[in-house]
Amino acid sequence: MMSFACAAIGLPSYLDRAPTTVLVVEDEPFVCELAAEALLDEGYRVLTAADAWEAEAILTRETVDLLFTDIDLARNTNGITLARAARAHCPSLPVVYTSGGRACLSQGEAVPESIFVPKPYRPSQLVALTNDILRSHAHHA
Repeated sequence: MMSFACAAIGLPSYLDRAPTTVLVVEDEPFVCELAAEALLDEGYRVLTAADAWEAEAILTRETVDLLFTDIDLARNTNGITLARAARAHCPSLPVVYTSGGRACLSQGEAVPESIFVPKPYRPSQLVALTNDILRSHAHHA
């Protein structure tokens, strides 16, 4: 069984000096780069992975504050299974799914309190959504 590093949420701002980390899981390099650059420009620390296996390896060694994942990934992996594994170890991890192959995601497929964003999305939409989720998550932690 893999262990995942969970983010500490709700620390006073004077103790929370590390930048907020977003893990972007996307197998299309251009789309991954667009999402990562938009989040980097907003001041986030961004880690990227092309498939669920790579993402799981990152989650075992890094503290991640938000998971943004495509559903259908390379090497026959998927973001739904990845999110379930991440949440099994970090129950409060915010999750945002995206896909160009479907218009929605059923509640039965998604982890609780996750969000689905259909492709194409604008980088500015991703940044605004990430800001809202993390701000809300910090207030509820």
